[in-house]
Amino acid sequence: MFVIFLSAFTLAFSGAMMPGPVLTYTIKQALNSGPYSGFIIIAGHAVLELILIVLIFLGFNTILQSNFAQISIGLIGGVLLIYMGLDMVLGSLKNKIKIELDFTKANSKNMFLSGIVISAVNPYFLLWWAIIGLGFLIQAYKLLGTAGVLVFYTGHILADFAWYGSISMIVGKTRKFIKENLYRIIIILLGGLLIFFGGSFLLKAILTLI
Repeated sequence: MFVIFLSAFTLAFSGAMMPGPVLTYTIKQALNSGPYSGFIIIAGHAVLELILIVLIFLGFNTILQSNFAQISIGLIGGVLLIYMGLDMVLGSLKNKIKIELDFTKANSKNMFLSGIVISAVNPYFLLWWAIIGLGFLIQAYKLLGTAGVLVFYTGHILADFAWYGSISMIVGKTRKFIKENLYRIIIILLGGLLIFFGGSFLLKAILTLI
């Protein structure tokens, strides 16, 4: 059981540390809404992963691996991330983005849902679970049945909470030292990253399509 947990934790941690839309959004929200943003975002991410694991065991992985699914997710995800990135860039340039000192329930709900949506529109995330994640899930299931799957999921998601939570705490705790102009520049750079990720999703989807 410990081997399954450690394998899941290590595998997830190595993946979580790679730059991507969720990390970019976590940094942005930690700057904007405070140090606990990352935990809320990853809570949404965790719910999606739990649903995805259930769907994979129902045979949904074959659909995720299809060209149609990858193209559709890439196109939708690409457009959404580009939109979010442009909104961040333009909002900063027009000085419409501010550091929020009040952590409201509305902020919490929006970040939770965003954690689900941003993960769901990332074709690499879904493909990872459909191929790599599936292999580990089958091994865990063969060893310990449903308990093995739950242990794998627990190890996997704890790694996400550890990494994104740490990033969120560090960024959120130091945001008060960041001047307004520097804050706007950082948001522009983060927005640019989202546009880059969205563009790469779109390009790969279009190349696959043609």
